Formats: sequence, C-alpha cells, structure tokens
Amino acid sequence: MEDITAYHESGHAFTAMALGAIVHSLSIDPDWDDGPERYGDVEIEWQRGEYNRKEFFEKRVLVALGGPVAEMIYTGDPFHPAIVPEWKVDWENAWQNAAQLQTSKQKRMTYLEQKSIELHRILSRTENWSALAVIADHLLAHEILEREHLEDILSDWDGAMR
Repeated sequence: MEDITAYHESGHAFTAMALGAIVHSLSIDPDWDDGPERYGDVEIEWQRGEYNRKEFFEKRVLVALGGPVAEMIYTGDPFHPAIVPEWKVDWENAWQNAAQLQTSKQKRMTYLEQKSIELHRILSRTENWSALAVIADHLLAHEILEREHLEDILSDWDGAMR
C-alpha cells in the first residue's frame, strides 16, 4: 500500500512542478494532528500573478487529478476518479476548481473526465513516467522529500509535460 501512496503523491508533485508550481515537500508519513486522516501529503505553492484566472484553475484541476491518475497508471486499474473513496478529497478539489471554469455540473463532469484522460496520456509518456517513478522511489526510500531534493531528482528531466 505504501508504494501506491508514493506514486499517488508523486503524481501530485510531478504534475505541480511540471505546471510551474513550487513543491515545498511531499510525504508518505504525514502528521495526522492537523486535519483529516490521510496517508500522504504534498505542500504546493503557486506564484500569484503568473497565470491568468483560467490557467490558474486549470493547473489546480490537473494537480488534483495528478495523484489519482498516477495511481491508475501504476496499478493498471482504470477507475473513474469520482468513485474511489480514497480519492474523495482530490476529486472534491478538482470539482471545486473546475467550478470556476464550468458552472454547469454536466459540463464540469465532462471537463474533468477529459482532463483525466489527457493527464493519463501525458503522464504515461516514457519521459514523464520515468521522472515520476524516480520521485516515487526516493519518496519510498526517505518518506519525506523537501523542495531541494525534488529539484535535484528532476535536474535531468527536460521540464516539458507534452
């Protein structure tokens, strides 16, 4: 189970970094004293003013879906992100951010499904999956990764999420 969590959290972190966010840390051993029970945690910072409103919410949607999509790729299970109980917080986060882009619930669902498929295709590319897997391997070895370690891990990656 720890390996699945590592890939899930690495999916959030990799997606955030690829989209220009700063990832301060990620963990598969989070503190449970400051909120709901969870098995992993990622601390992400977006630079205000660098993106227009639409880009900002699109990026947040993709990061929210990054964990579930990475987990789907890792396990080979093609689940819908809305139906897996462990992904409830991620789905709610994606749903709320998508609400800023799509007010109709039907259009929002379609939008999120399209983004999940698009992200699955992007993260599955060899160069992206290799980088994400390296993050997961380091996370399994250390349980917590800080910003400098993440940046060092990805120093050879070209930074493009095509």
